[in-house]
Amino acid sequence: QVQLVESGGGLVQAGGSLRLSCAASGRTFRRYTMGWFRQAPGKEREFVAVIRPSGVTRYADSVKGRFTISRDNAKNTVYLQMNSLKPEDTAVYYCNARRGSANYWGQGTQVTVSS
Repeated sequence: QVQLVESGGGLVQAGGSLRLSCAASGRTFRRYTMGWFRQAPGKEREFVAVIRPSGVTRYADSVKGRFTISRDNAKNTVYLQMNSLKPEDTAVYYCNARRGSANYWGQGTQVTVSS
């Protein structure tokens, strides 16, 4: 079973930056597609960014040019560098791992951007 633990969330002013980390406990991390999603109260969980085992990335239009997803397979960790943060980025951010029929989620980390 794969366990995911997010960290790095917190309170930041608009225009600031945060770097989220997601540490995975699985033994086949390199083969998983890793992603970040977020959810604000009263809203549906939405896609933010994804990185495939090949390193190919994709971003939601709302974060493109501001966020960068990366992975360090040697550390079993995926990152989300968030720059130029906006109040509308405020949400709980969740780490996701997928491979075949397997799908895992972390507990989430709160990101709050003040105006």
